[in-house]
Amino acid sequence: MIPRRPFGKTGHESTRAIFGAAALAAMRQERADRVLETLLEYGVNHIDTAADYGESEARIGPWMRQHRGDFFLATKTGARDYAGARESIRRSLDRLQTDRVDLLQLHNLVEPDEWERALSPGGAIEAAIEARENGLVRFIGVTGHGTRIAARHAESLAKFDFDSILLPYNYTMMRNPSYATDFEAVVAACRDRGVAVQTIKAVARRRWRGDEERRFSWYEPIRDPSALRRSVAWVLARPDVFLNTSSDATILEAILQAAAAVEEIPTDDEMTGDVRRLEMEPLFALGDLERI
Repeated sequence: MIPRRPFGKTGHESTRAIFGAAALAAMRQERADRVLETLLEYGVNHIDTAADYGESEARIGPWMRQHRGDFFLATKTGARDYAGARESIRRSLDRLQTDRVDLLQLHNLVEPDEWERALSPGGAIEAAIEARENGLVRFIGVTGHGTRIAARHAESLAKFDFDSILLPYNYTMMRNPSYATDFEAVVAACRDRGVAVQTIKAVARRRWRGDEERRFSWYEPIRDPSALRRSVAWVLARPDVFLNTSSDATILEAILQAAAAVEEIPTDDEMTGDVRRLEMEPLFALGDLERI
């Protein structure tokens, strides 16, 4: 079974591997049901979805009627204004077939104009606070991608008392000195404040180079079994973060197996060897790639 640790100051003991439900975005219900059953096999007790993840919320909904009490359920809104976020929250609850989510997150809050709008009077944060006061949401978080997000999250935490953050963390990403510095700073702030840290892209290999592969995620994942295990172990070697699984459901069980069996921390030589052998590359760079 996958180990658990406190999810920040929420009082919930979440599995170190959190199911990234973007994997359900384009699935039929029968296939989604089989994927969700896999979570029970490994004891995963935390699901992370979003209003913008295609049909993900709708696929989780029927399953929640039986299993709602088994999971810490999180979703996200990409709306930046109060009215849009309020409507998004209610639509998510309808699709998830529940009267409350455990965590509502402001989705990919990176760009300055969107950040200012969402966290100002009349912004999405007011809808999130209202939903929490009305018992529709228990906790509030913020997520994002790209090389600027760690620094942006630090600004978000200074602006509002978020319960969680989500951002990229993998070996190639942390070879960027600027990002690594920002990441360490925001994680230290989260540790001091009891804020949960979720990480994404643990098993990202690189951006797709051609059209020769059938694609289940916007990036090419690591499929080499030993390299995948090392990548998962490298992330989970850090005790103060959680690993959100890939949007490619075909490697979900491999990730969960790796998360349940972490024994040794991979060496730097092993990780750099995988980078060279698999021609791994960072997913994010300054510019238009930040918005992915």
